[in-house]
Amino acid sequence: MRIKKPNKLPLALTVVSIVILAGLFALSVWAEPFEYQAGNATSTGNTQALVVPQVKHLATPTAVKAIYMSQCVSGTPSMRDNLVNLIDATELNAVIIDVKDYTGKIAFQTDNPILKDSVSDACGARDMKEFVEKLHDKNIYVIARVTVFQDPFYTKLHPETAVKKLSNKETVWRDRKGLAFVDVGAKPYWDYIIALAKESYNLGFDEINFDYVRFPSDGNMEDIYFSWSVAKGQSKPEALENFFKYLHDNLKSTGMMMSADLFGMTTTNTDDLNIGQVLERTVPYFDYVAPMVYPSHYPPNFNGWKNPNNNVYDLIKYVMQTGVNRLAASTTTVQAFNHQQIGTSTPAVYKKPVYNIQKLRPWLQDFDYGGNYGATEVRAQIQATYDVGLNSWMIWDPSNKYTRDAYKTE
Repeated sequence: MRIKKPNKLPLALTVVSIVILAGLFALSVWAEPFEYQAGNATSTGNTQALVVPQVKHLATPTAVKAIYMSQCVSGTPSMRDNLVNLIDATELNAVIIDVKDYTGKIAFQTDNPILKDSVSDACGARDMKEFVEKLHDKNIYVIARVTVFQDPFYTKLHPETAVKKLSNKETVWRDRKGLAFVDVGAKPYWDYIIALAKESYNLGFDEINFDYVRFPSDGNMEDIYFSWSVAKGQSKPEALENFFKYLHDNLKSTGMMMSADLFGMTTTNTDDLNIGQVLERTVPYFDYVAPMVYPSHYPPNFNGWKNPNNNVYDLIKYVMQTGVNRLAASTTTVQAFNHQQIGTSTPAVYKKPVYNIQKLRPWLQDFDYGGNYGATEVRAQIQATYDVGLNSWMIWDPSNKYTRDAYKTE
């Protein structure tokens, strides 16, 4: 549109007027309200949306084949590069990195006021964001492992949330390793875990893996007191399912993938193993559930095997087939929040959702404990996983020294 100049208006003033009008128009455009969503912005009016760089996340591979990386290794370039090279050279396509380990300390720098005091000064990667980006550039799926209720650091800062001794309800209870636990029912701590999960996801991690989601077990269990949960009338399975539901309700809207680690025997036991973990009470709230089915962790004579370490294929096939059957079933004897009782039989039978069996992603063993684990033993566990219809697995070795020949060359 051509602007007609008034007859008596000086040319300079005319130019100024045009500039002012253009400025006012620009202000009216940018004054439109915007809704900001996780790294981008969308306009609620007819104006163009602001473009803000987003953190890159990879889609979950159809078949996840992952190895574990400890917090200290993640901050040691020479050691972590060895693991990245292993992934590059083999069928492996994912890595699980500690962002909070058994110490309770966090592996990366953050200015988040809820988390910054927990940053480790001993282990972790100062360049975690850049490291995750490097992994993404190699198309490696990156999972953040969070040790949850085992947290000696947080309980030192907030002893009111800790599991206590029954003999003295003010004294923090510790396991045989001297490690303290947060009471599963301590809801203030739930928000701390949620803050860490969001911070990790915003850093670039594709999935958050929650470990030690349980009540403690290895210590003096006759002198233990749960002031936030059991003492308030909750059963251990109820308290843990409440936590799982809270995680799901507060995190799934972010788009992050979520997984939870369970004791291996949760696939074959329907009780809570006295730690609160029940398979059917976990599956609804996570994208993946990872039973830690290390053969060395099963007791002698389990399922008739004198030494489970000598029967790794048969053991994995049996325990994971049992888990598969339970996910695929439409009924169960397990009570849970989303189960409906059918009839009045004893024991009670409940209707349950039927789940995709690929939600199961077992932790397998590549470390010597109770036996020698080489390529044959590791490969046997992987094959047993495939033979029950599952396609994903994760490998644990606390020393991060994996058996190269156990993994197929890409």
